[in-house]
Amino acid sequence: MNNQNYFIIRSIYVILMGLGFPIMRYMSLTFETLNNNAIRFISGGIVFCIICILFHKKSLKSTNIKTIICLFVLAIFMTCNMFFFINGIKHTSALSGSIFSILAMPLGICVASIFFMDERNRIFNFNFLFGAFISIIGSFIFIFNGNNLNTSSFTYTGFIYLAIAISIQSIQNIIVKIVAKQLPAIVISASTATISGIIFLFLAIKTGVISELSVTSTELLICLSLAGVYGMLTGMLMAFYIVKTQGVTIFNITQLLIPVSTAIFGYITLGEKVTIIQAISALIVIAGCIFATKQQ
Repeated sequence: MNNQNYFIIRSIYVILMGLGFPIMRYMSLTFETLNNNAIRFISGGIVFCIICILFHKKSLKSTNIKTIICLFVLAIFMTCNMFFFINGIKHTSALSGSIFSILAMPLGICVASIFFMDERNRIFNFNFLFGAFISIIGSFIFIFNGNNLNTSSFTYTGFIYLAIAISIQSIQNIIVKIVAKQLPAIVISASTATISGIIFLFLAIKTGVISELSVTSTELLICLSLAGVYGMLTGMLMAFYIVKTQGVTIFNITQLLIPVSTAIFGYITLGEKVTIIQAISALIVIAGCIFATKQQ
């Protein structure tokens, strides 16, 4: 696949994730975190498992014990990541969650460069360093000039949850890249989503919060299930695919565009205002990301 196709995939990912943050924020306020994640992950996992059974039987049969263990470890990391992340945006905001995508970028790249030579070579590329610097500056200008972000968005609890989530994510992406050498992204997504969903369901039953679902309308449960399929498709399958085919570094650079996409969808769907400075800084972010991902 050529660089233009990779660019298209990254663009689609950013657009879909921009809509995904408001959806996650809404569901986090509507459902308790364990129930939220249990339904979302199991719904997405079931859809992915059906696809794998129909189209990836060969990959399933060739999976060895070492890979299976890695998949279980990945699912545990994903479970912890989403628990803290959903609680984080529940105590802050959708835009706050996307801010931490920016903070996750340097951390994720540093961790990846320790384990992989190709990631280490990329971060010493002038195009990458200059483009990443421009994108980070533009991202922070964009966010902190918004009308929808105020100091009340950053509660200590939400800040701690999101900080833990991005720390877990940096290690999680390393495991994804290792497993992706053996399996297609859809197989990794199916196993991770299903196992994580089962873990969340077990915790929901164990703590008794599962009873919340008995008084929830069928329509709302269907919406949560569809949100789960959407979230797994974008936040997991597409993310894993980008990590597999383009690397952890490119994935983290792509994350810088998500706050811009989130704000655009907020403007279209919620009528949230976008300032002139934000519009300019959004162009800076886009230009920086393009420059950073351009081959030397």
